[in-house]
Formats: sequence, structure tokens, C-alpha cells
Amino acid sequence: MKYYTYVLQSKSDSNFYVGYTNNLNRRLEEHKNEKVRSTRNRLPLELVYWEGCLNQRDAIKREKYLKSSWGKRYIKNRLSNYLTG
Repeated sequence: MKYYTYVLQSKSDSNFYVGYTNNLNRRLEEHKNEKVRSTRNRLPLELVYWEGCLNQRDAIKREKYLKSSWGKRYIKNRLSNYLTG
């Protein structure tokens, strides 16, 4: 089974949401349909980044990293052209 670590950007406040899932399409629909409490009031959301992992532990570890100060910096650097364009 594959897992995905993903980053969504809120179009209402420009902040990022980081999560992981084993079904990216289903999870995006849950966000879109206000089924995720932490993003319910931040709609609309846009998928701006995702990574695939081969097991759940790696996806969780990556999610925790992307939520850290260093991880937030990584995302901003990785998406620098997207964020300024």
C-alpha cells in the first residue's frame, strides 16, 4: 500500500495544512466537503505539494517534519516559484 504526505494551501488565509493519507483523492474530497475539522473554516483549499511513501511510518515521519520549522522552510523553498508567481 502507498501513503501520501500532502500540503494544502488555504485560499482564504494563505496558510498551509500538512497531512498524510493512503488515498489522496478521497482525502481531498473530505477536505472539500468540510469533513476535516481543522480545515473546515479555511476553504477553499488547493493541493500544492505531495510526496509518495511506501509505508505508513515513513509518511507519518515526513508529515511531522513538514510541520516543523525546518519543514515549513523546506516547503516555502520548494514552492518558491509557485508562491511568487
